[in-house]
This record gives sequence, C-alpha cells and structure tokens, in this order.
Amino acid sequence: MDVFVGRQAIFDRSRNVYGYELLFRSAADTTVCEESDGKYATAQVVANSLLSIGLENMLGEKKGFINFDREFLVGGFHSILPRDSIVIEILESIKADPEVVRTCAELRQQGYLIALDDFVYSSELEPLIDFAHVIKVDMRTTSRHEQQRLLESYRPRGITMLAEKVETLEEFDWARNAGYDLFQGYFFAQPVTLRGRQIPASKITCLELLSEIQNADLNIREIEGIVRQDVALAFKLLRHANSALYMRQSAVRSIRQSLVVIGEPGIRHWVVVAAMPILGENKPGELVGLSLVRASLCERIAQMCGVADYGQAFLMGLFSLLDVFIDLPLAEALKQVRVVPAVADALLGRSVPGDRLRSIYELVKSYEAADWNSAKITCDALQIDPFSISRAYSEAVMWAQKALHATSRHKDTRRRARHPQRGRIRLRLRPANGPERIISASLVNISVSGIQIQVDNAVPVGTRVNCNEIGLGIAGNGSVRYCNPAKGKYLVGLEFVDGTGWREPLI
Repeated sequence: MDVFVGRQAIFDRSRNVYGYELLFRSAADTTVCEESDGKYATAQVVANSLLSIGLENMLGEKKGFINFDREFLVGGFHSILPRDSIVIEILESIKADPEVVRTCAELRQQGYLIALDDFVYSSELEPLIDFAHVIKVDMRTTSRHEQQRLLESYRPRGITMLAEKVETLEEFDWARNAGYDLFQGYFFAQPVTLRGRQIPASKITCLELLSEIQNADLNIREIEGIVRQDVALAFKLLRHANSALYMRQSAVRSIRQSLVVIGEPGIRHWVVVAAMPILGENKPGELVGLSLVRASLCERIAQMCGVADYGQAFLMGLFSLLDVFIDLPLAEALKQVRVVPAVADALLGRSVPGDRLRSIYELVKSYEAADWNSAKITCDALQIDPFSISRAYSEAVMWAQKALHATSRHKDTRRRARHPQRGRIRLRLRPANGPERIISASLVNISVSGIQIQVDNAVPVGTRVNCNEIGLGIAGNGSVRYCNPAKGKYLVGLEFVDGTGWREPLI
C-alpha cells in the first residue's frame, strides 16, 4: 500500500519549534475490505510506516501530533506509540460518547497528551475538554471575537491554546498578543519586503559562496578568496577540516589546505551547512531546516527520476525560500545568487508544463501541504513510486537534522567508545537506487552503536546496511553515516539503528 507521511511545524511564542503535526494518508483510505481482516488496515499501515521510517527521524526531540479518528482512538492504536513524544489529536468529527470519554480518561491516566483538533465549542464536548491538554483553533474559520472568548475560557483552566493556519506575520503577532501559546502554519515562510534595506556583508558573502558552488567545476581559488572575507566562515572551515570526519594525522592550518582536504563534494556540502544558518539569522530556526529538507528531498526525487544533474534539484529546493531569508522578492533574490536559468524558471513558474524540475518542485510543495491527490498525480507523471517519496522525505528530514548539528551521527553515539577490531565482515547493501548487493569489508573498529570498515569502492551516504555476523557478535540494520577516501581505499562509518549487538568489553 502507498503511504504518505509528512509534517508541519508547530511553534512556541518565541518562534522556536515545539513539535510537528505528522500528516499521513494511505491507499487503504479508499480500499474496500472485509471488517474481519481490514478494520484496522489503515492503522497498521500508518503504524508500520512511522515505525519503519523512524519516529525519531521525523521528530528529533520534538513532540509529534497525530490525528486520531474514532477507530484509532478506541482501538488501542496509541499503545505502539511512545507517550513521551506523542500528542493524540482527536478529530472534530468524534462524538463524546461514553466509550470515547472512557478512552480519553485512560489515555490521560497513562500519561498521553490529548489535543482537540479544529475546536468549535459545543456543550457536548465538555467531557472531552476535561481531558484536553491542548485546544487547536482554526484562525481561518473562527472569528477573532470568538477566539478571544475561547482563550479567556480555557487558558485559566491550564489548557494550552494552539492557533492553526497562521499564514502571515500579522496573524502571528495578533495571535501571540491575544494569548495563544502555540502556533501552526507557514507564517514563518512568508517574505517581509523591506524597501531600501541593505543586505549585511556576512549574508552577501554567503550568497557569493552559494553562487559559486553552482558551477560544475569548482574554482578553489575563488572560494578561498570569498571565505577569507569572513573570519567566522574561515574558522568554521578550519574546524570542519580538522574534525574526526577526515581522520587527519596532522592539523590543517590554512583555508586552501582545508578546501583540498574536504574535496569538491565536501566543499559543496560545507558551504550549504555553513551559509544557511547565517542567512537565517533573526529568522525562525525552522526556516533553515525546511530549506535543507526541501533541498535534500528535491535531490532524492531527481535521482529517482533519472535527472542527470540532480545537483540542480538540490539547489532548487535550497533557494526556494531565499526571498524569506533576505527579504527580497524571489525573482530579485535569485538574481543575487545568479541562479542557473533552469532552476530560476522552475521556482518562478516560468518552465513549460511537464518540465521535470518544475514537476519535482510542485511535488515537494504538494507533499508539504499534505495535498496527497496532487502528489500522487505528479508521482505518476514522473513515473516514480509514491511510497518511495515518504521514505525519501524521512531521509531528507534526518539529513537536515544531522547537517544542522554539524554531525552525521545520532545524539548519543559520541558517548559510545569505539574499540579496535580486525577481521573480515560481510554486509548486505540496499542503496536508494540500484539493486541490493553483498560486499566483504575489512573491520577497523566497533562500538555498541556502530562500526567502521574499510572498502575498495565508495558507498553512498545513507545506504541501508544489513549484517548478520554471528561469529563477530554483530547483527542488525544500519546505514552509512560517512564515506571518506583514505590511502587509496574508503573509510566507511556505519550507524546501527538498534545497536550492533556487540557487547562492550568490561574493564
């Protein structure tokens, strides 16, 4: 069955991300099945997709809001979801009958957070209000007078009030002043044009770097000259080149040497990761994250479609919110970075219908807006499997989280000591594109959460890995965290989702 799983950010009063609403739709929604074997088919599909994709990948350390209809609610679907990270959204269509009220009482007693979605007051809802932690109010369908009445009624009762469909900065300011605690919508991604505003020098430097990495052949001397203009960027580059990622025996001490050490792919990645947070200064942090997710997702879809220059798709996603970053109309903002015509035309809607870059961008926007019908139509036009988009989206989210934290590992793996280990190990590789294959590699070191191997040929970052080496005490599923050239071979780091199965020796 095809499953789409997307997310939309929920912000606090300081415009920091509090959580994400997870949005999903399955083909089971329109499939007729027998009651005996299909009553919870949709629930099972959604549960499996979230769990296989990885809730942590979708949420990080934030809360996840998930819509529950009546069958989900009374059917015990919540039991497979972690209570410390999930908020159960009760849909407005659910009636407060005795079974629903009893279930809500049990959920609250078990420690789950409960939200009432698209709230419109009715006396019949009072039994559910007693168990609610969050009430969500649609700003599009609820008058401001009624919103103020709801705020005055429920905030004193300790209920968190959330404003939905906040689409402009003016609406956000009004909602915050009115007393809302949380906010959901794309207000943070709407440009605010300030006439006569001068772009700060640090942002100009970043725009120059982003412009430079669009060239098929990087000009190292030109990039070196741009980085030299900004002390903060130079420091970031040196720190990156001297990180454990590159396994250097001696320190890197110059900008030129740093660029040579990390190589062309590394330069393109570093520029994006270093420049975007600077462009995003004084902007909601989610803006940078959304840009990186869009960039990675566009690139992954382009690879699925067989687009030769999928780097253009990456830049298209990255620049799609450039107008918000520098407070200029998008057409003018794209001129600032001298975006290649194909990318600019796709972003500005000037491409001919059927243009693949334009279709990829439309697919990404449909996915973000949970417009699944449009998403599936575009998938069909691009001749790609709709289910693969959900996985690509999850992987793009995870990549963006790792990039923003300047690391390619989960939050706790640094505390796991690695121990030297020698021997040969067999691994099953499952790349995003291409057939599965089995390789033999030299084991370098191991920890309870990952291993390091040496191979003859490069392995793409993100490739899924399966291992079952009982003799070595290593078994499980993981993914490629990094792949770096080393002495004519490649040093590859693997991270295992649920641990390697290897036991750390007692000291």
